[in-house]
Amino acid sequence: MKKALTIAGSDCSGGAGIQADLKTMSALGVYGMSVITAITAQNTVGVFKVQEIDKEMIEAQLKSIFEDIDVDAVKIGMVSNVEIIRAIRVKLLEYQAKNIVVDPVMVSKSGYFLLQLEAMEELKELIAIADVVTPNIPEAEALTGLSIQSEEDMKVAAQRIYELGPKYVLVKGGHRVNDANDLLYDGKQFIRIRGKRIETKNTHGTGCTLSSAITSLLARGNGIQEAVEGAKAYITQAISDALDIGHGVGPVGHFVELYRKVGLVIE
Repeated sequence: MKKALTIAGSDCSGGAGIQADLKTMSALGVYGMSVITAITAQNTVGVFKVQEIDKEMIEAQLKSIFEDIDVDAVKIGMVSNVEIIRAIRVKLLEYQAKNIVVDPVMVSKSGYFLLQLEAMEELKELIAIADVVTPNIPEAEALTGLSIQSEEDMKVAAQRIYELGPKYVLVKGGHRVNDANDLLYDGKQFIRIRGKRIETKNTHGTGCTLSSAITSLLARGNGIQEAVEGAKAYITQAISDALDIGHGVGPVGHFVELYRKVGLVIE
């Protein structure tokens, strides 16, 4: 069985972060493992408190996994400070990690800052070793200093982010008003990954889910474009199957297709 590792924060409500990543990995047929970088107190309404894990514990988690288990792909989500980011980068290089997907998590949907401002330059160093980086439009704007209002702006941003060093850049278009198309850039050409805009308030964990889906499909041996297209199809279905849980932004439906297959009705 192929094995994928997520390095991210914990969401106690189960919709995003480590929990969303492991659900996605399981749904897509890979063995999921985790290195927890932070514990968050959050729910569908917002993020209320964050406690970072010290870098020595993060290093110990990475050592425990890489020195025992072959890791086929790695997803990196919430990494909030300079020390944590630097430790992860050093360890991934030490263990020659492959198929690295960086989801540059910065701000929660409720507006809570999950990346310390002084850690932005260190995050760029982590992006430099990625096979693919998956910023949404606000994250792409923060990484480049650009204002993104159109597909042409997305292309310019992708080119700027590519200059940081990753092999591929996926600028996600979900924050656009008129479509949900993403742009994949490999340094030479742009590939439009078409999406379907679904009218729902329940989108908690979409970024985490997409990036961990890409990671899962890379672990299974897909090429980058094939993995991105497959992950886009998965997240589109998961948003369509989103669960109306809690009083705020509900989570996407990671397992609803599997539930249907076994005859379980989700209300």
